[in-house]
Amino acid sequence: MAVPKRKNSKSRARKGRAAMKAPYVAIRACARCDSMGKPHTVCDNCGHYGGREIIAKDEF
Repeated sequence: MAVPKRKNSKSRARKGRAAMKAPYVAIRACARCDSMGKPHTVCDNCGHYGGREIIAKDEF
């Protein structure tokens, strides 16, 4: 098993942890119902995408 030759400094250890942050998630408002969601996907709230009804949902 590999064993480090010497102790890592605090700054070096923190540099490695900086890359483990959560990724940026884009969010946009739906043009029809103004609910927030992921871009380029069908709206979870109203079921519309690109001005068309994709998934039939009850009126809100």
